[in-house]
Amino acid sequence: MNRKAGQASLFFGDEESSDLVFAGGQIAVRSLRGPEKSGPNEDASAVIPVGDDALVLAVADGVGGAPSGCEASSTAIETLQRALAARTDGEPLRDAILDAIEKANVRILETGKRSATTIVVAEISGQQLRCYHVGDSELIVCGQRGRIKQRIIPHSPTGFAVEAGLLDEQEAVQHEQRHIIFNVIGAPDMRVEVSTAISLARFDTVLLTSDGVLDNLYIDEIVEIIRMGPLARAADKLLHATRARMEKQKGTEPSKPDDVTIVLYRRHRPGSL
Repeated sequence: MNRKAGQASLFFGDEESSDLVFAGGQIAVRSLRGPEKSGPNEDASAVIPVGDDALVLAVADGVGGAPSGCEASSTAIETLQRALAARTDGEPLRDAILDAIEKANVRILETGKRSATTIVVAEISGQQLRCYHVGDSELIVCGQRGRIKQRIIPHSPTGFAVEAGLLDEQEAVQHEQRHIIFNVIGAPDMRVEVSTAISLARFDTVLLTSDGVLDNLYIDEIVEIIRMGPLARAADKLLHATRARMEKQKGTEPSKPDDVTIVLYRRHRPGSL
């Protein structure tokens, strides 16, 4: 269903399919619970318009194996929304986002449940994008021809190894330490990594996603799906490809059942949703 993104839209639950139109662009949100999983979907996400020309997108992934992962991801997303809603005139978005992540960390620690979550946040102001992240949820920006313009470095052994040139993408997806994370919301030593702002061209596509996508598809497969064509169709295709890979492994292809959340953004092009 298509709708205007005038107010914040927060997404929790097993299945989600939502397409929104924002003053500066289009957004597609998709989410599903991991196949054969008996517990809840531990992902959460948000689309938060800020004023007339700014937008904050976020995906949080409750850490599997930790208690109350879904509560941790929900806390992170809800705290972010409240902080942006309470932001005073003139307060930079950067300050409000960083404050929200710090408050979420405190709140999760205060529960005493030892729960944790990752988060990735995209601040889009006009044509500028800045990313904030904790853990291994991903942000990828690619152009219409498939050139990757920005990608975060996951806070994990394999993420750092790929950045250092010690592993290639295919080796990293199959690596036994793929799911070890150095940095989470819910840890006393949590830190937020903030990227340099980049300019978005008209046909650039921004993807925020939990690690369920990157555990099942290679980066070139992901980019080929999202780089062009109607955004809603790209989101559906990415979700379908991830689900198919999770449900049936073929040869040496990666296959790991997990919760999946996808948030796609593209600068406005009328009539393409």
